[in-house]
Amino acid sequence: MANSADSSAQNSPIPTLDLNDGRAIPQLGLGIYAMKGEEGVDAIAGAVDNVGYRLLDTAVNYENEREVGQAIAKASAPREDLFVTSKIPGRHHGFDESIASTEESLGRLGLDYLDLHLIHWPNPSVGKYVDTWRGLIELRERGLVKSIGVSNFTEAMLAELVEKTGVTPAVNQVELHPYFPQAKLIEFHRSIGVQTESWSPLYRDQGLFDEAPITEAAAAHGVTPAQVVLRWHTQIGSIPIPKSANPERQRTNADVFGFELTPDEVAAISGLERGRMKDRDPLTHEEM
Repeated sequence: MANSADSSAQNSPIPTLDLNDGRAIPQLGLGIYAMKGEEGVDAIAGAVDNVGYRLLDTAVNYENEREVGQAIAKASAPREDLFVTSKIPGRHHGFDESIASTEESLGRLGLDYLDLHLIHWPNPSVGKYVDTWRGLIELRERGLVKSIGVSNFTEAMLAELVEKTGVTPAVNQVELHPYFPQAKLIEFHRSIGVQTESWSPLYRDQGLFDEAPITEAAAAHGVTPAQVVLRWHTQIGSIPIPKSANPERQRTNADVFGFELTPDEVAAISGLERGRMKDRDPLTHEEM
């Protein structure tokens, strides 16, 4: 359910969705992978001030939390209107390790709290994602993190977290795009109250924008293929976080709430399914 009254939506054209912890998250965010240096700071601050992005998605492993913090300080939007996300890397799994990692992230960001903190990858061979999740619960109780979630978790892993801790993640951020629409996982998320976020929502183009269901919908609605894909995300229940440092693409990527795809268009785009971008099955792919 959209919640346009939430403070994070003020002065932003991007609506919000309710989380299972009573907070709200913007329905579209800015991916910040590889945005570094002064150019990165300017691109992030510009997206906030000139376009209205409020959800900023970084991670320890992106090695740009300092730039994100500098951009937040430079932007005119109040801190409380922003929704800042970071992620705990595999090398910091464990109860104590996750708390120390988060404190270090806050130090680099120059912030008192994170709006959302995720376990970046489950790394099942390490066997510490439940302990890491308990660390996130503790961090939320201390007020250092407002909402907690995971990334790249399977249905079974999510069920294990809930069974062993009684706390359901607010978000699961996963690979999701028209070639890998994850309909079954989205439905499972919906059944237990988890919001779905998508990384690489545009598949880094690579031919996706030339697919007939996307070009035809773009022509029918007078929008770009990228806007069609991002609108498809919002209509199937996915929160996309497209990455762009280009001001015009940032603007068009966020401008997807003024038109609606038909059910047939959504189905045709979902019908492009063919699999993951790379072999990044969370059961076997691990990142430290």
